[in-house]
Amino acid sequence: MLRTVLHVLRTTAKYWLLVGIVILGLWFLMAATIQQVIRQGADNPQVQIAEDTAASLAAGQSVQSVVPTNKIDIASSLASYVIVFDANGKPIASSGQLNGQMPTIPSGVFDSVRQSGEDRVTWQPQTGVRSAIVVTQFKGQTSGFVLAGRSLRESERLQDNITQLLSVGLIGLLIVILPVTAFLFRKSS
Repeated sequence: MLRTVLHVLRTTAKYWLLVGIVILGLWFLMAATIQQVIRQGADNPQVQIAEDTAASLAAGQSVQSVVPTNKIDIASSLASYVIVFDANGKPIASSGQLNGQMPTIPSGVFDSVRQSGEDRVTWQPQTGVRSAIVVTQFKGQTSGFVLAGRSLRESERLQDNITQLLSVGLIGLLIVILPVTAFLFRKSS
């Protein structure tokens, strides 16, 4: 009798662990997929703003006419913002400000845009300030770069909430699977 109970416990633990590892792998796959979907979705409407602004500048419109005049504190606002850079990557006009200044981005982003035409990145200019930015290039009478950005605060909050729900579901599923596994192997012993 004791031998049978020990066999059932060992068998249950072995299969429960195996099933748990598979479920955990699926959990990581789902969490990573959801994170990527949310993060890629955070690039909207910046793609359209960057492309439309670059097209207007390439067509000869002035920087002052295409950059919104209202100043947005990118550390606290959820609003989209635009920064126009010259061909050397120096900011020349911006609707977004950080600590009262026109922010700038790493020069590697400009190198990437020169090669591919566009770059979409998560930018963290200072601790606690994260933006989804889209940078594109324009060429016309003058040339340069357009950055359109928006805070990731709400996207990251959504991602955290979904991850918490998935975690609760994972724990619940593992708890439910334990007695089911024990029951199945009790019957087969």
